[in-house]
Amino acid sequence: MSFSPTPFAPGADPLIHDVSGSVWVPYFEHDCSFNPEIFDQVMMNLVRNPNLNTAWLFRADILYDSHSGVAADAVVETPVPRIAEFMDFEVERTLVRRMMPRNTRRDSPLDQTCVFLRHREPSQPQKTRSLVVYLPHESSVERMPFYHPKVRGVAHMHEWHADTNQGRISLHYWLFEDVEVDGEKLERTALMLLSILHKHGQGQEAGYTKRVHHDVVVPQARFQDRYLALKLKYAKDLVDTWAESTDPQKHVFEDLGIAAFLIELWSDMYKESGFPGFVDIGCGNGLLVHILLREGYPGWGFDARARKSWEAYGKELSPDQPEPLKRLVLLPTLASPERLASASRDDGAPEEMDMDPTLFHDGCFPKGTFIISNHADELTPWTPILATLSESPFIMIPCCSHNLGGAKYRAPPPRDKTKAKSAYSSLVDWVAQIAEDCGWKVETEMLRIPSTRNCALLGRTRTTPAASVDARHIVEKYGGTQNYFENAIRLTKAEKGH
Repeated sequence: MSFSPTPFAPGADPLIHDVSGSVWVPYFEHDCSFNPEIFDQVMMNLVRNPNLNTAWLFRADILYDSHSGVAADAVVETPVPRIAEFMDFEVERTLVRRMMPRNTRRDSPLDQTCVFLRHREPSQPQKTRSLVVYLPHESSVERMPFYHPKVRGVAHMHEWHADTNQGRISLHYWLFEDVEVDGEKLERTALMLLSILHKHGQGQEAGYTKRVHHDVVVPQARFQDRYLALKLKYAKDLVDTWAESTDPQKHVFEDLGIAAFLIELWSDMYKESGFPGFVDIGCGNGLLVHILLREGYPGWGFDARARKSWEAYGKELSPDQPEPLKRLVLLPTLASPERLASASRDDGAPEEMDMDPTLFHDGCFPKGTFIISNHADELTPWTPILATLSESPFIMIPCCSHNLGGAKYRAPPPRDKTKAKSAYSSLVDWVAQIAEDCGWKVETEMLRIPSTRNCALLGRTRTTPAASVDARHIVEKYGGTQNYFENAIRLTKAEKGH
């Protein structure tokens, strides 16, 4: 069912009647084929996730729910809910939410009462009317934040006829009296609000199920609060001083998001012990290492090719601290180590292989070091193997697909036949298989970062002891390491965006 709403005529009689005498003006209506239960589900999802209605918001913290009292995520004194009474409707549920903006320097959070009401006509048992009302805890239009329409209340109504399985949705405003507002903007907002309700309701009625689940490992509120703090602290300076040819808007905000996730993850993992340090393999521009160091987490990163940014990052470190970013080529002991020896001999080896052996790293790190593999490309499939050999936890965020030899590779389709057979889905599943064969319990988190390559795979706990894993057998099972050395050397001269 396409979305083509019908506007109410100016001066149309209200469809809902507030017992206080306040007038609720109807704006738009539209037919629907989803029932009251779906309407309730959709509206509850929109109450909890106002970011679905506007990109200016992060989320909503539920401060009060009449079904359970003060909510678990209420960390402040609970505001008193606003009263909503409508003729012929009974209140079924009341919530108070705090809407959290993305930019707290421009807008403040807003408390809002959300009331679910129902009306069933005894003489017409097949007909049901449902109402969800938003009442902001602000009484003046001047104090209303940018992300909220300049109205005293918003109402979504759903009318359902069970005998015909047909319904109708409509959008209503409680306007400020004697206040001039932007009528066209209110209409656009009403259209948008009704269209999202229609889209989500019809989608659920058609059997849509959500495939991507965020905030599985780190709660949304903690991540977003940390991300906002990092953004306000670092973003402007990092963007203004960007030294690479790549887009600073993408890389800065992406790595701030990854840093926020890691900091909150580590606060859980190491709350009873000291942080063991991290290493970022294939660190690229080094920004993630830089942010984590600035936040007090010891660690370092390396890449096969140095970047312009490295000169600026790490300057705040004391002189006795080691360089945080190093030019090193990863050459695991399982990847033809004899080539390293031949490269250091004057035996007619090709020029690109005539390199100082000290520029290589064998991928063995102190036990417990947290390994970061962020869009590490050729090193991605090696990540769980290195983590096993070093007995270290890891995070890997796959990007471009390569095999264990470093060549471009199209991984086989995912084991789960319901998943997309895209190159990215195939890569994610393939490296997850490697991790599982290495004895890791793989956790998946879809990161809230500005990238389509946002799937993070975590290895924090093991299903089998590391000592019982035959890493060489795993390397052979997943294709071996043919031409690894040659491909690794080429990286020292390749231009990479990361």
